[in-house]
Amino acid sequence: MLKEVLTADLKGKIIQQALLLFEEHGFHGVSVNQIVSSVGTSKGGFYHHFTSKDELLFVIHDTFITYVIDKAQLAREKHDSPMKQLQEIVRSFVNVFDLYKAHIAVFYQEELYLKPDYEKQIKAKRDQFKHIIAATIGDGKAKGEIRSDLSIEITTMAILGMVNWTYKWYKRSGSKSIDEIACIFNDLILHAILQENLLTQERFEKIVLYG
Repeated sequence: MLKEVLTADLKGKIIQQALLLFEEHGFHGVSVNQIVSSVGTSKGGFYHHFTSKDELLFVIHDTFITYVIDKAQLAREKHDSPMKQLQEIVRSFVNVFDLYKAHIAVFYQEELYLKPDYEKQIKAKRDQFKHIIAATIGDGKAKGEIRSDLSIEITTMAILGMVNWTYKWYKRSGSKSIDEIACIFNDLILHAILQENLLTQERFEKIVLYG
């Protein structure tokens, strides 16, 4: 058990140090030797967890996309109401830009260096997350919670585009916390897509919009 904990801890240290180095020097400006030297481990320690530096870059992305997928699936299981599901999906989606800020910054900075196989896996996970949002919107339309005139595809892409851009401007030192930002996004999104009767019902209670 102790060996497993130490092994997991080493993997985490490698990722954290690689993030710092990639942010400062870029993906191609950092060698495996530099990473292991910064961590204080050996190449054997690195290759125990990663087959290559390319796999490390993939894992950096996989960490945060897996988080949002898991949270989105939990939201779908937890709530019967599609609008409540969507609210929780958006909240966890926004929060990823704080929880994994360095991961996301490095990935978008270096994603063009991904090998085709890793790029394919990442696209599959992005599509999976997109399909979860689309299914939630589709269920909302079917249950009369979301406006029937809206395109599921365009509404899904609008939500993804709005929230994804957060990585460009969000700062922990900003005037709004990440939770406050998530509330604002939910306010904007739900006011745009919910049926009018639900907006009237929730406008004063703020149950749907702010949890």
